[in-house]
Formats: sequence, C-alpha cells, structure tokens
Amino acid sequence: MTIPFNAAATAYDKAAKLATQVVPPMQEAVAPPTQKPDFAKLLTDNLQAVIDSGRDSEQKSLDLMNGKGNVVDVVTAISQTEMAVESVVTVRDRVISAYEEIMRMPI
Repeated sequence: MTIPFNAAATAYDKAAKLATQVVPPMQEAVAPPTQKPDFAKLLTDNLQAVIDSGRDSEQKSLDLMNGKGNVVDVVTAISQTEMAVESVVTVRDRVISAYEEIMRMPI
C-alpha cells in the first residue's frame, strides 16, 4: 500500500484549518427556572455521539479498504473516536470514584 505524496499536504492543510477555527462562545449553562436539567438525557446524548463517531470511523475505514476513502480522513475519524471513548472512560471513572467516596461516608 502506497500513500500518495499529497496525503501529507492534505493532512497538514486540514490540521491547520482545525487549529484556526473559531470556537463559538459557550452558551450559558444555567437552565431556565421552569426547566430542570436532565442528567440522564445529557448522558444518553453524549453516549450516542460517541457511538455515532465510532460508526463514522468504521465506515471511513471500510471505504478506504474498498479504495474509495482517504487515509487522512480515516486517521482523523479514528483519532476523534479514540478521544471520545477516552472521555467517556474518564467520566465513568470519576462517577465510580464519587460513588465509592459516598459509600465510605459515615451515616
């Protein structure tokens, strides 16, 4: 398998574009007083995003194997999926740690 010379240039161009993107300002995280925050919905939405990211990287990998994809796109998709999974694992570890700490509290 040979990688075309312009793949490196394309990867650098995409990385430069990502680095210079303007991040929109965060919206206020406080929920309106009439609406209660729903942790379960937040968790479900984020897990679904991780699953979708994994499916996207799998599809791009299959496209590459069939000769229709780009190596840079596959590597980028896999990297994004890896970061998303690592974030989920970190949140899970912190939730477990908090639960264990609560269980150690005297009544």
